[in-house]
Amino acid sequence: MIKVGDTLPATTLMEYSEVEGEGCSIGPNPVPVDKATAGKTIALFALPGAFTPTCSAKHVPGYVAKAAEFTAAGVDEIWCVSVNDAFVMGAWARDQKTDGKVRMLGDGDAAFAKATGLTLDLNGKGMGLRSNRYSMLVRDGKVVTLNVEAPGQFAVSDADTLLAQAKA
Repeated sequence: MIKVGDTLPATTLMEYSEVEGEGCSIGPNPVPVDKATAGKTIALFALPGAFTPTCSAKHVPGYVAKAAEFTAAGVDEIWCVSVNDAFVMGAWARDQKTDGKVRMLGDGDAAFAKATGLTLDLNGKGMGLRSNRYSMLVRDGKVVTLNVEAPGQFAVSDADTLLAQAKA
């Protein structure tokens, strides 16, 4: 499992872009993790799946509401990563009104989740391999803090926990 001090895996996440710009087309666009984190501070949180009740009611809205506070604490970007495709993440971004405050990144084949060792096997429930629920603060591609949820818990992946760590 990835730990504090480790570099994020050099995988590629996917992001749905609503508008064309800076070399990206409308639709799914690759986000190479190593390049996208270089020289930046990222507040990253991962969830098992888009549109899940707790994630839609608590986690994503919490990060959207505190986006300005994250920026004031020196965070360049907030990322939500889930084992879904870019189209689903784009639809979830519209539903959650993330409006550029939170980047909704798809890990469709679970490559990022597998490479971090933060997977949740829900094959027996018909949902396949998913991501654990966790949050981390990343500086220049290196993990500074890591908060991994125990199954059924919803305490450390929320915006308040990671914001306090960003301010520290």
